[in-house]
Amino acid sequence: MRKLISLAIIMILVVGALGMTMAAANSKFPYQAKVNTTAMNVRSEPSLQASVVGQLKSGDIVTVTDEESDGWVQIKKNKLTGWAAGYLLRKLDSSGKPSNAAVESPPSSGKVSTSPGSTATVLTESLRIRSGPGTSYKVVGSLAQGEQITVSGSQGDWLKIKTVAKLAGWVSKQYVGKGAPGSVVSSGSSSGKGLRGKLIVVDAGHGGEDPGMIGTTYDTQEKTLTLSTANYLKQELLRLGARVIMTRTTDVKPELSERVRISESAHADAFISIHYNSSEKKSSGILTFFYSEKKDRPLAQAVEAELDNGIGLRSYGVSFGDLYVLRENSTVATLVELGFLSNPKDESLVRGSSYQKKAAAAIARGIADYFG
Repeated sequence: MRKLISLAIIMILVVGALGMTMAAANSKFPYQAKVNTTAMNVRSEPSLQASVVGQLKSGDIVTVTDEESDGWVQIKKNKLTGWAAGYLLRKLDSSGKPSNAAVESPPSSGKVSTSPGSTATVLTESLRIRSGPGTSYKVVGSLAQGEQITVSGSQGDWLKIKTVAKLAGWVSKQYVGKGAPGSVVSSGSSSGKGLRGKLIVVDAGHGGEDPGMIGTTYDTQEKTLTLSTANYLKQELLRLGARVIMTRTTDVKPELSERVRISESAHADAFISIHYNSSEKKSSGILTFFYSEKKDRPLAQAVEAELDNGIGLRSYGVSFGDLYVLRENSTVATLVELGFLSNPKDESLVRGSSYQKKAAAAIARGIADYFG
């Protein structure tokens, strides 16, 4: 009997260790990298226009926690956190030795034709479209892996392009190639299989003459945060293969009934409403709401599980909410409150694009988990 118990314990330990090893192998982040230049600026946002929050020297070891398609990586060293140019870092292997490639080494683009009228295919997970040929220009849109573009010109390492939807702008040449649609380079992230083809309605709360909650420290308007976060969520969902309808894309205020009508008339697969919170108490954290126990709660639980996975604020689980966009909606629906604007710490955090992107990515993963 003791031998059987011992054998069972050993098997549990082996399976557990194997599971952790496989999880580690499938996880892209975090990883270690070494500064490969004399001095490297660390910025508050992934842009050359962002303020410098610190500087690192050659040989410093950092932890890379996120990447942008433009070559920026989010790094952390002791108490310093920010964004840096990936090509200035050298990724370390499991033994702590530099690998052969720089961080965020772009997929090989091959010989992309710059002749007007030629076509190319996006090779990276998400590629930003900018108003001009450089990272300092405004982002005007984004493309997902496998999407085709038409080239209308070039300047240096940048292509002037037009999308299938007739959106014009500039993209970095190194992230596109000659492959046919679908022949994309995998980065090891979630495939989002459960989201492919699903129609998701993303609802940015408030808008127009209704600012929503107002931050008590920085006067942050909830309507601005909800729209910004909703746009990040849209990008994440598109990247995972979903189709997306926004209840608003500008500073307007659709009636609550109109938000529900958009969802129901489109026969959407899910409805996600984005909000930020406020309280007279010193409340902090994330809340996720559902109305129907049978219809909505499973989606709310899937989303909350990802939001509780370390995006910067504590999640307080799922709760019943007698809210119009949930109560009157025949579509599977959930509403998330992503932080308290009445809390100085929360407000300071949620104002940043880094937090909003993490929240959007977590919500998208949760929706994908729900659809399996």
